Amino acid sequence: MKYIGLTGGIGCGKTTVLEAFDKIGVPCFIADRQAGKYYDDPSFLAEIRTLFGSDVFRSDGSVDKQRIAQIVFSNKQMLRRLNELVHPRVMAEFRQWADRQQAPYVILESAIIYEYQLEKHLDRVITVYLDKEERLRRLEHRDHVSRQALEARMRNQLSAEEKMDRADYVILNYEGNPRARQVAFVDAKIRDTII
Repeated sequence: MKYIGLTGGIGCGKTTVLEAFDKIGVPCFIADRQAGKYYDDPSFLAEIRTLFGSDVFRSDGSVDKQRIAQIVFSNKQMLRRLNELVHPRVMAEFRQWADRQQAPYVILESAIIYEYQLEKHLDRVITVYLDKEERLRRLEHRDHVSRQALEARMRNQLSAEEKMDRADYVILNYEGNPRARQVAFVDAKIRDTII
């Protein structure tokens, strides 16, 4: 079985592209969704408390994820340390999940494949591309977040152009672009390399 990564900058439409792969029967693992479950794990919460202190916890003991986001998106060292807690767990769970799948290949979706050298664990990488201005427009509309906050998050990722240059395959995710046709083309190319 081949491990395929799917990445792209914030707001490029990775989820929509992933849904297109899912529709054609490709098993897909979403790193952020898996990482979100860790906030229910007492051992992970203890590590969060050690890293960030008690200020990121609410009175009911739950984590204030928005507070953590404010910290890490303005402090690259803290972002790196958080990701060093999360990514080894995610990759271990991805491998266990992949072993249970019945398919020629599976997809790991993560916005930060290149930033944390996860491509070393993958056979190929697909990048979903959309230019920065269009991504900002979509995100402002979708998330109701300021442009300044969005640009701060973008600065913590490689540029969309660099991800595109490093990828094995690129899907251009503009409105009106034949997304399903691009996904089918990439799927065929991946399957050709497996046979």
